[in-house]
This record gives sequence, C-alpha cells and structure tokens, in this order.
Amino acid sequence: MSDETTEGTKPKKKKGGLMKMLLLIVGLLVLVGGGVGGGLYAAQAGWLGGGGDHAAKVDEPGLVPKSEQKRAGEEGGGHGEEGGESHEGTPTPEGQGGEQYASNYYTLEKEFTSNLQNSVHFIQVGLAVATHYDDRVIQNLRTHEIAVRSAVLMTLSETTEEQVFTVEGKRQLQKRLVDAINGVLKQKEGFGGIGNVYFTNFIVQ
Repeated sequence: MSDETTEGTKPKKKKGGLMKMLLLIVGLLVLVGGGVGGGLYAAQAGWLGGGGDHAAKVDEPGLVPKSEQKRAGEEGGGHGEEGGESHEGTPTPEGQGGEQYASNYYTLEKEFTSNLQNSVHFIQVGLAVATHYDDRVIQNLRTHEIAVRSAVLMTLSETTEEQVFTVEGKRQLQKRLVDAINGVLKQKEGFGGIGNVYFTNFIVQ
C-alpha cells in the first residue's frame, strides 16, 4: 500500500515542477520583450539621445548671428555670393533697426525668360536670393538649381501683365517666387530657408 501511494505522488511532483519551469520561462520572455519594446520607444522618443525629430533638427541649417556676417571685400565670398551688404563699412548702431541675423546672398547666374499669362508680352528677369541661414541653404540651392529654375519659370508663366507693371504686383511676384523656391528645397532636402528674392534685372517686352 505504501509503495502504491509513493508511486502515485511522484507524477504530481514532476508535473508541478514542469509548471513552475514553464511559468519561469514565460516570465523571462515577458521581461525581455518589455525591455526591448521600452528601449525602442525611448529611442524613438529621443530619450536615449538619438533618433526621432531631435536628430533631424540638429542637422538643419542654423541661423547666422549678425555679428558673424561677412562684409563685402572680405575673403571667403564666392562667385555670385556675398555674406551681406557692407553699407560702405558703417555698421548699424544698436537700437536703430537692422536685422537680427546675417543675410547670405546668392545670384542665380542665368536670367529667366517666360511668356506672361494670356499675353503677347514676355518677361525677362535676373534673380538673387537671400537667406538668414548658414551656407547649407545656398549649397542646397546650387545642388537643385535645375529644379529651382523650372519652378521659377512656371511661376513667371502664371504672372499677368497687371502684376508686372505695378510695384505691388512685383512684390507679390517676389513672394510667389520665394514660395516656389522653398517648395523645391523642402521637397528635395526637407528644409527651405530662403527668406527673400531680389530682382537684379526686370524687363517686359
């Protein structure tokens, strides 16, 4: 009798040990999975110092303080590009206006010629752009100049006679050109940065 009782209890002990082992394995898997998931979430949220929007913002062009603005005649100015207006070497006194950030200029080499909308006349313009950001904006513009030229020509072709013969119309055209150029740069590089467009030549025939 005692032998039968002993033999009958042995399988129960083995079964209980197996259940404990399974529960332990499942618990470990849950802990490991939770740790990996938490780590991925933290990385995406930027808590671990990488990934997410934080890394993208670090790589964007930065604003250049007015104190670092290059003046006309200084070394480092390339063809079609200057680090800002010199105003004959006279700095703007503090508290009397002026922009907070430096202006970086770049002149597009070739002029643009396009027919006006619903008109027999055509327009020919030379353009320069200005940015308050570092040289990467100008580099992006140079890299994608073909796409930028296409966008400028399309914008000019949507311009009417009434717009090109008035000062206000020309200002509106400037804003549309800024939007067109920034649209290309944002599509290609994820960042625009062009603050203004200036006419270096403006002819309507």
